[in-house]
Amino acid sequence: MVTAKGSQENQIEVGKLKWFYRSSDPLNSTDKPPVVLLHGIPAQSYSWRNVMPALAEQGFRAIAPDWIGAGFSGQPDRRDFAYTPDAFVTALGELLDALEIDRCSLVVQGFVGSAGIQYALRYPDRIERLAILNTPISTAAKLPWKMRQLGLPLMGEMMTQDPLLVDRTLEGGGGYRVEDADLDVYRRPFLKSSAAGRSLFVTMQNLRLAEAMAEIETGLANWKQPTLFAWGVRDPWLPVSLAESLAQQMADAEVAKLDEVGHYPQEDWHEKVNDALLPFLRRKIL
Repeated sequence: MVTAKGSQENQIEVGKLKWFYRSSDPLNSTDKPPVVLLHGIPAQSYSWRNVMPALAEQGFRAIAPDWIGAGFSGQPDRRDFAYTPDAFVTALGELLDALEIDRCSLVVQGFVGSAGIQYALRYPDRIERLAILNTPISTAAKLPWKMRQLGLPLMGEMMTQDPLLVDRTLEGGGGYRVEDADLDVYRRPFLKSSAAGRSLFVTMQNLRLAEAMAEIETGLANWKQPTLFAWGVRDPWLPVSLAESLAQQMADAEVAKLDEVGHYPQEDWHEKVNDALLPFLRRKIL
């Protein structure tokens, strides 16, 4: 497997759920809260491979899990895990408890990454700062056809068994070519077992986007912790205007426009993500 430079691959069992996560330790001892990075669909924690070393250099411990059903985490049957936003929120909280992370800065990206925002809104005392990269955040956000078809009966069940859907989606989100060695990592769960495709299919069927967006839109408007919207403006699915509109309603929010960057900023152009994210995390909270 291609591993993320300077990070470790870990597995932990929390209740009946098996989690895979990547972690990197700060180069020097620090009292800074850890940074938890959450990926979107159909990515995995590997997408943060070039962000985690930069965080470590700046004194941050970084943890990037594969969501349940994605990447190299467990892919339980829908009878054992609901694959709804509420199920992801609960599972994330249990993972953080198991890792003894009482408070963290949270970085989220993409569809399903939005469950991380829901977690933050429900447990604000556990969140130091919130960084949102190209994630659905309002009722104006729509699920693009490229993803919506993955949850359609018959069509979706067939498409989610095709490992090349990863290539088409990751590259379709920004128009950039992902290197073959990196695509090999993204494809591997789909090549290993049909369970990966089944989990993705059920995830797409249970996104409950309208309900989740109503909670997020209302919750962020009243959110007090420092928030960064780092947005790839080349995203064909989620325009930067979503972030700009919501940021104006928030007490402590800023928008960093990432030019020439698409829906998966950490994959498309990690240098620009680091340039926006690191100063935000380092800045003193007044």
